[in-house]
Amino acid sequence: MTLQFDKYQGAGNDFVIVDNRNGEFAPTTEIVEYICDRNFGVGADGLMLLEKDEKYDFYMRYFNSDGKESTMCGNGGRCISVFARSLGLSTEEKVQFNSIDGLHEAYFLEEDGELLVKLKMIDVLEYEENESYYFINTGSPHYVAFVEDLENMDVYEEGKAIREDKRFAPGGTNVNFVELFDDEIFVRTFERGVEDETLACGTGSTAAAIAASLFLETDQNVWDVEVMGGYLQVSFEKCEDGSFKNVWLTGPAEKVFTGAIKVEA
Repeated sequence: MTLQFDKYQGAGNDFVIVDNRNGEFAPTTEIVEYICDRNFGVGADGLMLLEKDEKYDFYMRYFNSDGKESTMCGNGGRCISVFARSLGLSTEEKVQFNSIDGLHEAYFLEEDGELLVKLKMIDVLEYEENESYYFINTGSPHYVAFVEDLENMDVYEEGKAIREDKRFAPGGTNVNFVELFDDEIFVRTFERGVEDETLACGTGSTAAAIAASLFLETDQNVWDVEVMGGYLQVSFEKCEDGSFKNVWLTGPAEKVFTGAIKVEA
C-alpha cells in the first residue's frame, strides 16, 4: 500500500504522523523501523498514528524508531495536536485526545509569529529520590541526574550504559543529564527505543524540571529548558503532599513536509 504521511518536528524531535482513522494501516515492527530509517525510509525518531476515540477528538498511538509501540511522547503529543488541527479535528484554541497514559489536552498559542503548543501532561504522584539520581514517570520512565559541563559529556555512552542497567529491566529507561543555570536547565537525553541521543525529549524535559525543583528544594514552578534542538518550558503545581499536578509542557511544533511511502499492506 501507499501510505500518506506528514513529517513534523518539535525542538528537533521528529516524527512521521499518519491519519489512521479508517484503521487500514496495521504497522509491524519491521514497517515502523523502515519508515523511521534515516537512510532507507523517511527518517524520524518515531511514528505516530492518529486514530478514532469514542469520547475525545482522537487517540494517539506512538511507536519508537526501533519499531515497538511505546509510552507517551511529549513532543509527539504537541506535534500530533497540530496535525489534528490541520485535519479539522480541533477548535482553533485547543484539542483533547487519549493516549496510552490517559487524557491530554493541548492549547495552541502564537508567540512572535511562532506556533507554540501547551500540552497537559499526567500528574506525577510519586517518584524515587536516590543518592545520585531521580527516577520519575511523566508518561514514560525517566532517570534524571545532575551534572556539570554537560556540553562536553558523552551522552550516548553514559546514557546507553544506564538505559541497559539491570535496575531498570526489563523495559529499560530513558536517561536525562541536567545542568543547572539559575532558573533555567540544560537537558540532554538518551531515549530508549531510539537507542540514541535525541535533540529533545518532552517527557524527559518534564521529568528534569520536576527533579530540579526537588534537587534545589525550591518553589519555582516554571522552568525554561534548553535542549539540543531548541527550547521548551515546563510548569507545574507543587503540592504539599509531594505530588506535582497541573503539569504543562510548552514548545514549538512544526510541519516539515507531506509525503507518501510504499509499505507492505
